[in-house]
Amino acid sequence: MIAVYPGTFDPFTNGHLDLIQRVERIFPKIIVAVAQSTAKATLLDVNERLEIARQVVQNLNNVEVVKFDGLLVDFVHEAKANIILRGLRAVSDFEYEFQLAAMNRNLAPDIETMFLTPAEEYSFISSSMLKDVVRLGGKAEKYLHPLAIKKMQDKLFN
Repeated sequence: MIAVYPGTFDPFTNGHLDLIQRVERIFPKIIVAVAQSTAKATLLDVNERLEIARQVVQNLNNVEVVKFDGLLVDFVHEAKANIILRGLRAVSDFEYEFQLAAMNRNLAPDIETMFLTPAEEYSFISSSMLKDVVRLGGKAEKYLHPLAIKKMQDKLFN
C-alpha cells in the first residue's frame, strides 16, 4: 500500500514530520505531495517548499517528496496509491477535511482517506501561525526545521 500525504506545506512543520514518522510504520511507502498551484497564497514557492520537505525527511527511507498539480485523486491514481493521509489538529479542521474526503470518495471510490491527529506538542500549531511567529521575530525552532526558518526569513526580510 502506498499513502499520499498532500498539502501546501508552507512551510513544512515538525507537526507534519510527526505525522509522517508515525505512519511510516504502517505504510511501506509514503509520498509527500507538495501542491504546486493552490487557492492559498503561499509565502514560499513550490521549489522552496520541496527543498525544505526533502531536507526534513531525508533520513526516512520510505518517504518520497514530489510536487503535484491538478486534482489530488488523479495524482493518487498516477502514483498507484490508495490512501490519502490527512492531519486533524482540532475540531475546527474536521468539517473542511470531512468535505474534502467526501468529495474525493465521490470522485474516486477506490481511494480511502485516513485521518491522524498530531502529537500533543504539535496539536495547536499551523503553518499560518508559524509564519506569523517568524514574521514577528519569535522563536520557532521547536516547530520548524532551521532551513524552513531561514527560507521564511529570507522571503520576509529581504
